[in-house]
Amino acid sequence: MTDTTKAITALIATEIAARPEQVKSAIDLLDGGATVPFIARYRKEVTGGLDDVQLRTLGERLGYLRELEARRIAIVQSIDGQGKLTPDLAAQIARVTTKSELEDIYLPYKPKRRTKGEIARERGLEPLADALFGNRTLIPLAEAEKFLSDEVPDAKAALDGARDILAERFAVDADLIGKLRTYMEAKAMMRARVMEGKAEQGAKFSDYFDHVEPWAKVPSHRALAMLRGRNEEILSVDLELDADADGKYKPAEAMVAAHFGVRADGGPADQWLMEVARWSWRVKLWLHLSVDLMGRLRERAEDEAITVFARNLKDLLLAAPAGNRATMGLDPGIRTGVKVAVVDATGKVLDTATVYPFQPRNDVQGAIAVLMALVARHKVELIAIGNGTASRETERLAAEMLARVPAPKPLKVVVSEAGASVYSASETASNELPDLDVSLRGAVSIARRLQDPLAELVKIDPKSIGVGQYQHDVDQYRMAKSLDAVVEDAVNAVGVDLNTASAPLLARVSGLGTSLAEAIVAHRNANGAFSSRKDLLSVSRLGPKAFEQAAGFLRIRDGAEPLDASSVHPEAYGVARKIVAACGRDIRALMGDTAALKNLDARHFVDETFGLPTVRDILAELEKPGRDPRPEFKTATFADGVEEISDLKPGMMLEGTVTNVAAFGAFVDIGVHQDGLVHVSQLADKFVKDAHEVVKTGDVVKVKVLEVDAKRKRISLSMRRDAAPERANAQPKRDDRSTPRSRPPAVKASEAASGALGAALAEAMRNKR
Repeated sequence: MTDTTKAITALIATEIAARPEQVKSAIDLLDGGATVPFIARYRKEVTGGLDDVQLRTLGERLGYLRELEARRIAIVQSIDGQGKLTPDLAAQIARVTTKSELEDIYLPYKPKRRTKGEIARERGLEPLADALFGNRTLIPLAEAEKFLSDEVPDAKAALDGARDILAERFAVDADLIGKLRTYMEAKAMMRARVMEGKAEQGAKFSDYFDHVEPWAKVPSHRALAMLRGRNEEILSVDLELDADADGKYKPAEAMVAAHFGVRADGGPADQWLMEVARWSWRVKLWLHLSVDLMGRLRERAEDEAITVFARNLKDLLLAAPAGNRATMGLDPGIRTGVKVAVVDATGKVLDTATVYPFQPRNDVQGAIAVLMALVARHKVELIAIGNGTASRETERLAAEMLARVPAPKPLKVVVSEAGASVYSASETASNELPDLDVSLRGAVSIARRLQDPLAELVKIDPKSIGVGQYQHDVDQYRMAKSLDAVVEDAVNAVGVDLNTASAPLLARVSGLGTSLAEAIVAHRNANGAFSSRKDLLSVSRLGPKAFEQAAGFLRIRDGAEPLDASSVHPEAYGVARKIVAACGRDIRALMGDTAALKNLDARHFVDETFGLPTVRDILAELEKPGRDPRPEFKTATFADGVEEISDLKPGMMLEGTVTNVAAFGAFVDIGVHQDGLVHVSQLADKFVKDAHEVVKTGDVVKVKVLEVDAKRKRISLSMRRDAAPERANAQPKRDDRSTPRSRPPAVKASEAASGALGAALAEAMRNKR
């Protein structure tokens, strides 16, 4: 292992709270083509038990640090090629741990276009700059007279050239840039203003028409909102520094001067150099550093937005499945009718229809008759109703139909239909349902996502699922990479039925991908169901490496090998059989017998290949074979008579489902076609820093209505026991602790529907739809 590799390994080990040897082992596995789910689940002995979160962080940091190292080598070669690499400089370059620090050091040596400073040097003015910098007793004008020429007609031109030379030196001093960056991080303010004549057009950004707050404290959603306003040419967004500072020289200008030992009360050259310091700050350093800080603000905001999206997506994917039961999906519509699809327990389409209970036909009785016939014909157990337009009307129709159906009655559930239309028009849907009209495919998706949210949602681009925060404003590559990791982890945590899974679901299994997933489905269609995991090796292009990575996450129910229905990896079947033999029982009888397995000592089955972590995992799996890590299915019950935002009154207690969790609170569907916001301050009777500490997407919660703004479609809710409804005309209150110049984030319930959070709510809801 090279010194560089050792350094990277040690740094990552510190960051993820692991030992260097653990990190090295994980890196070797990743470099060998192993996936994070496989390493986390089946290579615990090798990595010392690193979990998927640590491994994801390790992988990200490994990529960053390897890129940093490659850039470091390139920079060293560039500087050395210029003949300017010294031992001290080489050591300084070797010490840096971030790309920004590395670029700061490289700045003086970076090839540049012809600058004013370069032109001044060509005119022979560098000795003048050196003289005035080195001897503060010199009189600048008198000294400049010595450097006049055809190209330098007077002393002012000479001093301007000397200033350009020194300003360029000042602007590439890595230590100075570091100090100024730190100062700006602490003191810079971010200001947004409305562009002239854009107030009416940009009304949705009204909270930022005259907004200022510390750069260091701008939360993700406000930063992205302001940057969006700038991109739409509604807002001007700038950094301000030392706007209220008194004195001839601003603090940042004084810092530049002090760094080079320039004193305002010094000799004649010092007075001139003070102006050079000011010039360097305003013309060179301020521009460079403000661009840097704005870029880092966007990156910081994007990181948080991506984290929020990833966390919500994980919660949604791992939501409780209703199970393998015949299900009717209803995709609500008014003029175009309610689309109906019935699927069997495996998700296969059995029947479809379109009914027209609403305007203009108003055929309620005909619609009920069709639905009743479908329920009876296919023994429907679940009814999934999309939560879009006409959702509550369709739910009311279903309730009227169920009142006429004999027991046992199907259970009706309102589910999110976000992304259903995207799926309907996708290539995946065309391949799965080639003979079904596009308009009916959404109803199929709605039915299937109630049966198994994970299996259905993996077919849809995560950005279309609607659980993000400003997802269209962030780096799409970084977001896609993060969301792909979430989907991969979720699919492999649950496991996949090899004989029923769709190609999109199989593609997310460790070691497979789209090509092998399609090959598996093609083989299954041609040859029938797989009888064992080892039959996978007969699939075209699926070799031993892919089998090793995928096999443990694939399940075969009622196959020739009982262990194929569990998460025990085929490579460890020998250990499992030793355990079975020790019990003296048939494996099928032993699986699920907790009492018998609890009496075994896992240490007795450890060998040179499989250590204690793997043996314990096998015992746990034998106790509950094929266990699903997802929670038990339950659903919210919407209040009767509360179907529109106009039906809401402050003080109402309602049940709802959390649809999205953002940094500032949680959105809850209470059945009125418009999600309400539970601000983070209203989530619990205690202080809550992060909404995810209390709720997650898919949770069923009880909320109290605090305030309703029907005109702006904003609903303020609370989960606090002591919550009191706000007056409908309550005015937003200012936080007395804020500076007069700042418009801080709203923190009171009444402000959740107005002010900055109101804008965030509106934006999030637009993104959600």
